[in-house]
Amino acid sequence: MKIVIRADDCTEVWDGIFYKKLSHFPNITDWELKTLVDFVNYEKMYGRECFFECSEENITRAIKAALAQPQRYSALKPPALLTECTACPVRKGCDTRFVCHTTSVENATKIFESGSLKSAVRERNLSASVLKKETRNAANDPKDYFEYVMFAWGNCQAGDRLVTERALKRFPTKEELSAPAFVPGVRFYFDYETLSRHPNAVQDGVLPVKVKNEVVLNDYVKAIIIPENHRASLEQLVPQNLRERTFYLTNDTADIWAWSEKVMCFVEKL
Repeated sequence: MKIVIRADDCTEVWDGIFYKKLSHFPNITDWELKTLVDFVNYEKMYGRECFFECSEENITRAIKAALAQPQRYSALKPPALLTECTACPVRKGCDTRFVCHTTSVENATKIFESGSLKSAVRERNLSASVLKKETRNAANDPKDYFEYVMFAWGNCQAGDRLVTERALKRFPTKEELSAPAFVPGVRFYFDYETLSRHPNAVQDGVLPVKVKNEVVLNDYVKAIIIPENHRASLEQLVPQNLRERTFYLTNDTADIWAWSEKVMCFVEKL
């Protein structure tokens, strides 16, 4: 896997390349070094070697030193606010207290039936090799990615963006991510530190955390946020042991960013 470190807009893996944005390029923080160590270790786990592309010698030296002493970074905690991505108009960064998994109403129905968030392999009962070849895998993700349940930071809009993209079968426009067209998905919130201790949790250096196979909701979920307009179709499907942790919010916001902030503000007060 090629790792490119430069002044990009965001951190992402796309078509076999890991684009790593730094919060203060050309400087690199200990947390950013940890994520690179985690990424290299994850790739090794699946038999993929990594090589770096970076024009800044100080960054290259720091990465080599970190890879030579990975134990130094193993227990490092994230800062309260990560500023690699500053797209969120209110917080200007990622709040690291919570992580969330966002899905469509249709998928939420299946999740409530099973009581678990499941990887694509388990949920769809298809092999990772088959899932990798689907046209919806626009980023050309490796097949092992489909063996995990993915999580974003709690105030991130990426989950709702992906739900919209899957519904439209193309990348959404700005108008489609704004009122009145934007339709939020269902969000499952978790405490980051608690979920990171799940026996199947993995830090891959890209996402905050991902969990292999499945996450039993009753054991880990902090809050489930359902848009109010979907209450009628989902309320009776929520398992009894999750109803006190399930909340219905009205989407009266201007766009996907404002909705993400509204939900995060609600969750952090619980």
